[in-house]
Amino acid sequence: MTTPLMPKATAVWLIDNTSLSFNQIADFCNMHHLEVKGIADGDVAAGVKGINPIQVGQLTRDEITRCEGNQNAKLQMTESAEKAIEANKAVNRKVIKYTPVAMRENKPNAIAWLLKNCPEMSEKQIAKITGSTTPTVVAIKSKTHWNMPNILPKDPVLLGICSRTILDDELNKARSIKEKLNEKTKKCN
Repeated sequence: MTTPLMPKATAVWLIDNTSLSFNQIADFCNMHHLEVKGIADGDVAAGVKGINPIQVGQLTRDEITRCEGNQNAKLQMTESAEKAIEANKAVNRKVIKYTPVAMRENKPNAIAWLLKNCPEMSEKQIAKITGSTTPTVVAIKSKTHWNMPNILPKDPVLLGICSRTILDDELNKARSIKEKLNEKTKKCN
């Protein structure tokens, strides 16, 4: 299911303007029902201005009315909104991730960790995950990086440089490539 573009703001509006259950709102906004309850209580998303999903074309009034009448019904986003959100996601996947200045000094540490703990990954994959360049990865690997004495291997997920899912995906790709190469060498021998 597609998540609305601004899920918390959408949840705020749905809580304030409908009689939908917390579970229905949580399911539509891809949130936990306790987080929606926290929004209703004022503990979460304080100061977030609600956005009307009807005005932005994500829901119709009829859909909200249908779900208000049946607490087990799930809100369905409009097809045009789903297509627009999916198109937006496809465009954003190709955008290079911005790393804040304060976190840039951690990139070499993350690269060193990946080189140490994920030897099956290529330099190009490591550069992609960390938002660095292949020459930087090669310099750290060959221990010729200008700041080598200060580089300590640290987990890139814990540093906030990449997510666990991205790291796992790249690791799986690297392992499958390595397995294919091993099968080819076995066939050749």
